[in-house]
Amino acid sequence: MKIKAIKLLAIFFLGAGTIFAQEMSETQVPSVIVNNFKKEFPKANDVEWERQGDQYNVDFEIGRYKDYEAWFTASGMLIRYTEEISEGDLPKAVKDAVKNKYKGYRIDDAKKIIENGVETYNVEIEKGNDERDLIFSKNGDFIRVDND
Repeated sequence: MKIKAIKLLAIFFLGAGTIFAQEMSETQVPSVIVNNFKKEFPKANDVEWERQGDQYNVDFEIGRYKDYEAWFTASGMLIRYTEEISEGDLPKAVKDAVKNKYKGYRIDDAKKIIENGVETYNVEIEKGNDERDLIFSKNGDFIRVDND
C-alpha cells in the first residue's frame, strides 16, 4: 500500500511540474525572444528554454563556469537576469554588511540580479545548519530575506 501511495505522489509531482513549467526547444520560442536573447547574451552556450505562464525562462552559461538565468516577456522584453558570482565579485559594501550583521556566518553562494534595471545581490550565508538567503542592494543595504 505504501509503495502505491509513493508512486501516486511521484506521478503527481512530476505532472505538477509540467503544468507550471514547460521545457521547450529554441525553435518553439518566439523569434523576437530568441533574437533579443542572442543580442543581450551573444556568448551564451548550453542554453535551456522553459515557459512559465506568459514568460520565458532561459538557463545558460557564458564561459565555462558562469551560470545565468534570464526571464523574457512574451513580447521579447528582458525583465530579469541572474548571474552566479564568486564571493570576490560581490561589492565590498555587501561583503561588509554580511560581515557586520551576520557575525560567524560565511558566504556560501552569491548571485547578481538585474531586474528592471535595478542591481541587487542574493547572498546565501550559513553557520552550522543555519542557512539564509538574503537580498542586498549594491550599496550593502539589506532589502529582505529571499524566500524563492
